[in-house]
Amino acid sequence: MTVDPNVFLAILAMAAATVLTRISGLLLIRFVTIGPQQRKALEAIPPAVLMAVIAPTALVTGPAETLAAFATALAATRLPLLASVATGVIVVAVARALIGA
Repeated sequence: MTVDPNVFLAILAMAAATVLTRISGLLLIRFVTIGPQQRKALEAIPPAVLMAVIAPTALVTGPAETLAAFATALAATRLPLLASVATGVIVVAVARALIGA
């Protein structure tokens, strides 16, 4: 197997951009005062990203997945991200067992 130098450089550039973005965010946040409205907006980002990722797939696959997407969305309004994902996994497993899909 050969490694294309252009592909290797592209991977390195993407890795560097990712690391620099994360580090700069951690460094810059020290100079920002976060009020209650900003904190609430920042806390809404993970569930919004989760739904943006799973909604297109969940709504075109089957009834168990659609039900799990709605359950995950509902759970994301009250639970932490990991608990919301776990809720979706449990709901899809139970729905598939009951529906037989």
